[in-house]
Amino acid sequence: MARYKPIDMVKHYQGKICMHSDTYFQKRKRTLCTGKICNPRDLAQNPYKPAEIATHNKFRQAIQAVAALTEEQIAAYKAAFEKQLQSPKPKYSYLRNYMIAQEYNKLGN
Repeated sequence: MARYKPIDMVKHYQGKICMHSDTYFQKRKRTLCTGKICNPRDLAQNPYKPAEIATHNKFRQAIQAVAALTEEQIAAYKAAFEKQLQSPKPKYSYLRNYMIAQEYNKLGN
């Protein structure tokens, strides 16, 4: 997996970034930062391993499961999400991330 090196926060962004650039923008907790990919993966020399493909597929299944939730299930997740927000250090800041994590855990190993 590629590693990245955060550079600095962006105060203003204007213009287009070349598709060949290794600089990217990422939003972290409502702050836009720039970064640089240090060691991009070359899929010709280092293809995905079966375990990585299985993890990708599991994550896709969790996202599809969240999209298929009923209103009652979403309401239940929302109540549990609000409860975890009351803790001193909540793990999830967004309901969608909380639901994806719960559905991912349901899929097991």
